[in-house]
Amino acid sequence: MNFEQMIGFGVAGNFAGHLEQAGEAADFTQVKTENAIQPKAIFPFYVPSENAGFLSTFPLSHNQINFPQGADNLQIEPEIALICDLIYKGKQVEQIIPRYFAAYNDCSIRRPNAKKICEKKNWGEASKGISSKLIPLSSFIKGSEIDQYRIVCFHKRNGELNTYGIDSPAIGYSYFHQQLLDWIVDRMNNQPNEGPMNHIASLLEQANYPKQAIISIGATRYTEFGETHFLQPDDLSIVVVYNGEKYSAEEIEQMARDDKFADDISALIQKVV
Repeated sequence: MNFEQMIGFGVAGNFAGHLEQAGEAADFTQVKTENAIQPKAIFPFYVPSENAGFLSTFPLSHNQINFPQGADNLQIEPEIALICDLIYKGKQVEQIIPRYFAAYNDCSIRRPNAKKICEKKNWGEASKGISSKLIPLSSFIKGSEIDQYRIVCFHKRNGELNTYGIDSPAIGYSYFHQQLLDWIVDRMNNQPNEGPMNHIASLLEQANYPKQAIISIGATRYTEFGETHFLQPDDLSIVVVYNGEKYSAEEIEQMARDDKFADDISALIQKVV
């Protein structure tokens, strides 16, 4: 699986309350949506092309986060990422087919004056994270495997563990299943280059219409601790995607304390360096 050949996108505003907690709701006041729960936009975090500026740098790591220079308000963003095939018709995306999902950290600098979402997302190598444990998907329709899964996030400093992101069901996303895929296809083909948004169609063209994409589908809500604590060097960020019908929240927390997870759990443990 060569992630470096895949284009990388994230979904902004797909979990109720996250943008407000992250202080980013104001970025989207001019973005029109069809309904109150619709996500706001998709944004690029990696474009496999030499001509994409800072987005050309591959930012994903399985085990570390490089602390950005001049930033002290760095937050974990616990998400589920979908590894997808992209099907084109001419120069437009016709279909997105998710093949795997995994724990993902859309680690972000809180930059109030950033013009584009992507400016908070990729500051070089190891500025994001994806688990090396990918969970196969037979489909992404209602009732498929992913519906049983939950996502939770922990922060560990000097051996002290705190819950950073509220333990949430995958089906708690505002847009999910085919509704989410249809909306992303529309954004890939029609999203304009205005406000915090990028023109996605031109980025796909620049990358020579990649066959696969990593799509992070939105960050969950923070605990009070997560909302008010930022990452520092030597911290551990732990994002966990697990089968909630097989494991309890208490079992997952104990695995996080031990830094050791069962083989069928998609866990992402990153040290801030």
